[in-house]
Amino acid sequence: MVFLFSAIHHFKYGLYATAILNKNVKVIQYRYSSYFFSNSKSFLFYLLVQSEQPLALKIQLRFFHWYFTTIKILLQKFRSMKQLIFFVFTFICSTVTAQDASIQKIRLETQRTIKKPADTSNKIWKKGGLYGINISQGSLSNWAAGGDNFSLSVNSILNLFAFYKKGKTSWDNTFDFNLGYVNTTSIGGRKNDDRFDFLSKVGHAISPKLSLAELLNFRSQIFKGYTFSNNVKTYASNFLAPGYLLLSAGLDYKPTKNLSIYFSPASARWVIVNDTALANKGLYGVTPGKKSKLEFGGFATVNYLKEFNKFVSYKGRLDLFSNYNKNPQNVDVFLSNTLNAKLGKLFAITWSVDMIYDDDVRLFGLNKTSPSLQLKSLVGIGFQVKF
Repeated sequence: MVFLFSAIHHFKYGLYATAILNKNVKVIQYRYSSYFFSNSKSFLFYLLVQSEQPLALKIQLRFFHWYFTTIKILLQKFRSMKQLIFFVFTFICSTVTAQDASIQKIRLETQRTIKKPADTSNKIWKKGGLYGINISQGSLSNWAAGGDNFSLSVNSILNLFAFYKKGKTSWDNTFDFNLGYVNTTSIGGRKNDDRFDFLSKVGHAISPKLSLAELLNFRSQIFKGYTFSNNVKTYASNFLAPGYLLLSAGLDYKPTKNLSIYFSPASARWVIVNDTALANKGLYGVTPGKKSKLEFGGFATVNYLKEFNKFVSYKGRLDLFSNYNKNPQNVDVFLSNTLNAKLGKLFAITWSVDMIYDDDVRLFGLNKTSPSLQLKSLVGIGFQVKF
């Protein structure tokens, strides 16, 4: 809409106003009321217009008593008609020029387009990850309280995820890799963390929160591992010794976007011990001399991933497996927790707690033939980046 009031003049024979409108504007109502100088203190002029554009304005101009008083003074001052006409012409030109700038501003604002953010509601893949590394070092010299003269610890964590969602089909993938190393003058170098875990789950929704799903899980470690009891070093693990491969079909329940609960009454799990020395001992439940064992049982996993804000995030996972063939009441438990708190853009505090109970891992006790709860807790401050 473009509107312009060129002037409102007072002459001897009355009062009139002119309005310039563009061709797309329709005048709906035009009226005014006037109570002249001695009888009134104001003059009201109404113009109600309608435009083809989605914009309509009711314009109301109010001229108060001082304005009319000024006109009366000017009529007395400019005694000749030429002087009065020149003054009025100058006033009209200045008014039109000032109003033209306002009109151009209004026109630009009505034509301005609003930029909308990119629509990500139909995004099929959601990918990302986190990498962190913590380093600590200590040294002692003539320290009366005792301790290692030198210690070095390095721990790293890598979390990757790729989630697919299209229609009723979903595909969730996660990969976790933890690796830690510690070196001291008393015990030398050893790993204090070594684990990689891949989880893949394909589902087809049968309701908004429930899906039929198939799951694959594979986890193991990379480097050789040892247990230390009474400062005795005992070879205990290696790459794929043990390794766990699980296949199952079941139901996946997602009450919220951060929580997934999966249950399968029929799952197959292969326990792999791809190391001759360890396999000959019959460790991890395999028959001595055999390098693998097939177990059939029930499986459940609960996964929770939450970003509380842009600084604090948590990732937790709980796996439960019951072997139908042997002691089904002794459920294998695998629990993993990672809490991250960022300290600026590149640094963070990381706390990870893992708990494992496997009835077939009998490396503990006085005779080294009993299962036990395995617990690992690591806290560190270091470099961290999300992508």
